[in-house]
Amino acid sequence: MDRVLVIVGSRRRPKLDAVSEALSSFSESIFPAGSYEVIGEEAESGVRHTPLSREEIMRGAKNRAEELAQRSRQAPIRPGFFVGLEGGLNAVEQSGRRWVFLEGWAYVTDGRRGAFGQSGAVLLPETLVRRVVDEGEELGRAIDDFAGGRGIRDAQGAWGVLTGNRITRQEAFRVAVVNAFAPFYNPAAYDAERGAAKG
Repeated sequence: MDRVLVIVGSRRRPKLDAVSEALSSFSESIFPAGSYEVIGEEAESGVRHTPLSREEIMRGAKNRAEELAQRSRQAPIRPGFFVGLEGGLNAVEQSGRRWVFLEGWAYVTDGRRGAFGQSGAVLLPETLVRRVVDEGEELGRAIDDFAGGRGIRDAQGAWGVLTGNRITRQEAFRVAVVNAFAPFYNPAAYDAERGAAKG
């Protein structure tokens, strides 16, 4: 039985567990003849510690996955998939007000093609907006102070604090990973789209 490696651009437990949990829901569709193993390796995002736009969050996720793919070209064992995960803030103007949302994004590639997936978004309280967006503080530090805890990003994350643990950091990234893998486990939908574009 062939083992397929899924390399994640982080060693943080919520990210690795999110990928493992996501894969368990559709693994039969993309690994029908074998098993898989999720491995974490640190990879640079190339963006600031807390990205402050959707474009920057997406770029960070893609950079992590593509750095891993580049490294693997010299590796003796070629992994099947590379996953980059990035969380950050996205500000939008609506009716004269600034709304800042926490978002999580995933980028998945097999070294040839890739796809993005998003977690959704939750509104950031103004106190955190001022500290993180206006003053440039890292979200991980700010959320610890806000919630009166330590190491929150490696536990429930800001997602858990803001939603009362109805959605944790791990769950948000799990959704992003499921969405990013959609073209791989449901190729018929995406192949049909490509065929229609050509016709």
